[in-house]
Amino acid sequence: MVFMKIVELKQNIFKENEVTADKIRDELKKQGKLMINVMSSPGSGKTTTLLRTIERLKDTCRVGVMECDIDASVDAQTIEEGGAKAIQLHTGGMCHMDAAMTQQGLNEMGIDDVDLIFIENVGNLVCPAEFDTGAGINITILSVPEGDDKPAKYPLVYTVSDVVLINKVDALAVFDFDKELVEKRIHTLNPKAQIFYISAKKDEGFEPWINYLKEKMKEWEGK
Repeated sequence: MVFMKIVELKQNIFKENEVTADKIRDELKKQGKLMINVMSSPGSGKTTTLLRTIERLKDTCRVGVMECDIDASVDAQTIEEGGAKAIQLHTGGMCHMDAAMTQQGLNEMGIDDVDLIFIENVGNLVCPAEFDTGAGINITILSVPEGDDKPAKYPLVYTVSDVVLINKVDALAVFDFDKELVEKRIHTLNPKAQIFYISAKKDEGFEPWINYLKEKMKEWEGK
């Protein structure tokens, strides 16, 4: 008789990741530094949204961004030109960031001179939602052209997100996008999720999102 040893790798990997993520979160909390994990599909407008956000915050706080892609470095260059500290992280083919990658990125970027940190996660609505990065806040950007059915098709990313930024609202007249329906779908999955409508291209609708960020930064700093 042959006995096989079965190892539940998925469970062990996730557990180890959670431990690392909690350590990152605790350390950042002690330092009063808020880290935000930004998730979305490719082309939703993550980088442009970050640029608009940085523009409104750079006079009051120091922003650092970890740009995460399988390859290329154009986004990090764009963010630096926009006035934030940036580092490009190549995930080596991985379709997500995990806590160990985040820790390495924080070490390489250095956080002594930043107050607010963004992780621009790999463009993907599946894998990034499964891994805790150690961020204090998770957000998902959903663009109008993607459709109001995305929360129904990719529920996990909306379930784990504290904020959903609905971008490209300047295109609402062109696409069949039901705001009431998308809000219902998001809040069915996550009743506490905050929803903000923006147009990164037109630079519109950012005030509620910026006010939310400022309040969360105060809470994180213990003020």
